[in-house]
Amino acid sequence: MIIAPRHEQELRAAARHINRRRFLTVTGAAAALAFATNLPGTAQAGELDARRITEDPFTLGVASGDPLPGSVLLWTRLAPKPYEPDSGLPRARIEVRWELAHDARFTRVVRRGTVTAHPEFHHSVRAEAGALAPDRVYFYRFRTGTWISPVGRTRTAPAPGARINDLKLAAVSCQAYHDGYFTPYKHLADEDLDVVFHLGDYLYEYAVNATGGARAYTDRTLPALFNRETKSLEDYRLRYALYKSDPDLRAAHAAHPFVVTWDDHETENNYAGGTPENGVPPEEFLLRRAAAYRAYWENQPLRAPQRPSGADMRLYRRLSFGRLAQFDILDTRQYRSDQAYGDGWQLPGPESEAPSRTMMGKAQERWLLNGWHASQARWNVVPQQVTFARRRSVNDPKVSMDAWDGYPAARTRFLDGARAAGVENLMVLTGDVHVSYAFDIKRDFENPASPTVGTELVTTSVSSGKDGMDRPANYDRLMQGNAHLKFYNGRRGYTRITLGTKEARADFRTVSTVTTPGAPVTTAASLTTQAGKPGLELS
Repeated sequence: MIIAPRHEQELRAAARHINRRRFLTVTGAAAALAFATNLPGTAQAGELDARRITEDPFTLGVASGDPLPGSVLLWTRLAPKPYEPDSGLPRARIEVRWELAHDARFTRVVRRGTVTAHPEFHHSVRAEAGALAPDRVYFYRFRTGTWISPVGRTRTAPAPGARINDLKLAAVSCQAYHDGYFTPYKHLADEDLDVVFHLGDYLYEYAVNATGGARAYTDRTLPALFNRETKSLEDYRLRYALYKSDPDLRAAHAAHPFVVTWDDHETENNYAGGTPENGVPPEEFLLRRAAAYRAYWENQPLRAPQRPSGADMRLYRRLSFGRLAQFDILDTRQYRSDQAYGDGWQLPGPESEAPSRTMMGKAQERWLLNGWHASQARWNVVPQQVTFARRRSVNDPKVSMDAWDGYPAARTRFLDGARAAGVENLMVLTGDVHVSYAFDIKRDFENPASPTVGTELVTTSVSSGKDGMDRPANYDRLMQGNAHLKFYNGRRGYTRITLGTKEARADFRTVSTVTTPGAPVTTAASLTTQAGKPGLELS
């Protein structure tokens, strides 16, 4: 008889206690999904004198995120022993102080405060630094006991209505630890940027062996607890600790504010709403989803409104940078219809083309369209997860059921909504596929002569897929099969984007290898699109 690991047994035992009928019909079912009662204040955790912490608790670095004109969210997590389930800390509250300054030496401190690291949130810390000047660089750090964190650099957004000349951002996605080093982040940390958008697959649920997979460590041995798929809250928490122990990832977070959204692997490959990839009972999967969402919030620089309730988490949100850019950050996983025809690359048909199929869910779709109607921004940018433009090989009508090709009615509503709102400069930012693409967005992808109505920039992976190559095996077939595809590259890296008042420029930054550390970064290609005249051109 095969005995399931302890964490799987616990997950299944918890699922059995859920009232199946209530669970499947009540949205969220937060009370049934556990975690709802395991919040600060409901348990009598004592307070630890931080002077008793004898090892550096800031091993996972610092981060900032979701910049507003007058505030920014600061994050860290206390973990003296990050590869242990309790992170080397007792189940007790710990007081943490934070400081924000004009300079990296903290001779001109402008804000400071105290927050509590709660054991219920795995001693994660988030502080909202407010009453700040817009469009201003700040430096921040944390203190607890005798320990001081690394210094982070962040920046507030411009004031509402401010007329700014340019905005420098980067898009990243897909960082499988077991596929290679996070070398692109080392270079990203050195870029002159205002903000970084992470488009999903921040971690992967797959097992990581003792030598770190393709990293092939010879100087360390990873604990066996990483060599299993993530399913429980403990699993997901430990996996974030592994990823955030990477020095290049820590450097990127310390250098720039991040705006994050998830895709599938933060929970499970290709899940759709409440439907898992594999045939486990729905209540068991949603318990897993609740664990994944909670660990995600604990380990990302997200504000209080994003805190999950059971298996629900409001991740879609809107950020504005003066009159130059509005960013509508989407969640295309939590609310979508299940993939048609069993997922994968399939012939489109009545099931995938049904008008009722949704990628975002009705509420998010309505929120997006209303936001466009109210927008006064020069550029309306939509950071999201999966390929938006039509994508198929020459002489092969199959398309991806997991991408927007598998949800064409939802894509049509998206484009009709942008047109009705008068959106002239539409830009979609995408991750997921481990390659770089640059697409013209067509009003009708079946007609090459159809008007171009926007731009899609697909950023490659940080490490997922290992080293890759400049021209993947299907390069010619995809370029010939998609006249609106203007660039395609299969190396690892990130995309640097500059939004200006007259044009936007995308620089696809790539490295030659991630299976060995230290590769230099180069620009594989640069493309521009003119404001008021959609369409990409190589520059």
